[in-house]
Amino acid sequence: MAQKQEPLLIKRYASRRLYNTETSDYVTLDDIAGFIRDGREVQIIDLKSGDDLTRQYLLQIVAEHESRGESVLPVDVLTDLVRSYTTQAHSVVPQFLAASFEMLRDGQSKMMENFGAMGNPMAQMPGFEAMQAQQEAFMKAMMSGFPGSTGSSDDDDDASDKTENGSRDELDAIKKQLAELQRKLSGLG
Repeated sequence: MAQKQEPLLIKRYASRRLYNTETSDYVTLDDIAGFIRDGREVQIIDLKSGDDLTRQYLLQIVAEHESRGESVLPVDVLTDLVRSYTTQAHSVVPQFLAASFEMLRDGQSKMMENFGAMGNPMAQMPGFEAMQAQQEAFMKAMMSGFPGSTGSSDDDDDASDKTENGSRDELDAIKKQLAELQRKLSGLG
């Protein structure tokens, strides 16, 4: 197995300029986005205070891409993220997103390895059923904090039968979005 590479250290000076410690030159947000697309982990620290500013700058990169029309996150997802900051679902969102992206990365790499194999590549994506189950569990957990939801945390079939129409409609909408994503991914080949 390959040894994990150390993160690229970027220092932010008081002038807000960003300094690449590997190449000893100044970089922009676009440069940092390029490093990340190339597979590098990046850590951005404030030179004076030593504070880790990585999250702040990554969010800024995402916001700039979204504002330029390079939309990856549907409005519904952004709305749910904002909502999760004000509900009890906040505690499950980071783990769900991390696990979902990990599964997506694994699935994409396996799909590319198997591309050209028989049938629809999305149907053969490893972990696809697990990803669907995880999304359903996330929605159930998230909806339990909203008025009009059952609030049940049971995992048995009886609990899913008791789900109210509003939650079921939202789950159906998510399934529809997932199917659309599958269709788009299938079209990439």
